[in-house]
Amino acid sequence: MPSPSHPNPEPKYPAVAVEAEAVMPSQPSNAGIVTNEDSGSREIPQSVRADGTTRKAIKIRPGYRPAEDVEVYKNRTANAFRERGKRIGIPGAASTGENSSEQASAASNKNAKRREARRKAKAGGDGGDGDDNAAPAADQPKAEDADPEVEREKKARNIKKKLKQAKDLKNKKDGGEALLPEQIAKVIKINELIRELDALGFDAEGEPKSESNITPTESNDKNV
Repeated sequence: MPSPSHPNPEPKYPAVAVEAEAVMPSQPSNAGIVTNEDSGSREIPQSVRADGTTRKAIKIRPGYRPAEDVEVYKNRTANAFRERGKRIGIPGAASTGENSSEQASAASNKNAKRREARRKAKAGGDGGDGDDNAAPAADQPKAEDADPEVEREKKARNIKKKLKQAKDLKNKKDGGEALLPEQIAKVIKINELIRELDALGFDAEGEPKSESNITPTESNDKNV
């Protein structure tokens, strides 16, 4: 006879549903790298560009650490001293400010006295104390008019210097040396510089002309 069928025996222990815990990646670093806490792998997750295209994820090789993620060394003692300086101020700063204020006050008082003296000098006119106050201003030396002869010689010396430089450049050019555009411009002005010296009464070498070297036009001008 066939053995009677028996229903499946119930398990001694109830089945426990085990759900796989999802592994969450770490927070992105300064460089945008996230670390998989389970596998330890690192990558820059894929992202979407401004134009809508997808930027693929980038795997980061083990041991690599970009500059953005390198921590800057901070000296605790120096930081503490810096914070302390912010709270209590820099020693000597207050005294410096006080000295500056005192100097400013002294300068202001001095200027006020000068203005008062000038006002009294103007109000005094020609008589009384006004003469005493106005005397220092009257005694001020006036700038002497520049001597025309001195100015002429000074100008001639400057032109002579430029003429010498231009002649040196011309000699280099005649010797086959290439000149820059600005140097060529100086060479072109040689005749102009000689004419300027001639107008000042100097020859082409920058020396004062003798009476015999003066042109008839200049002689006529002097006679007139």
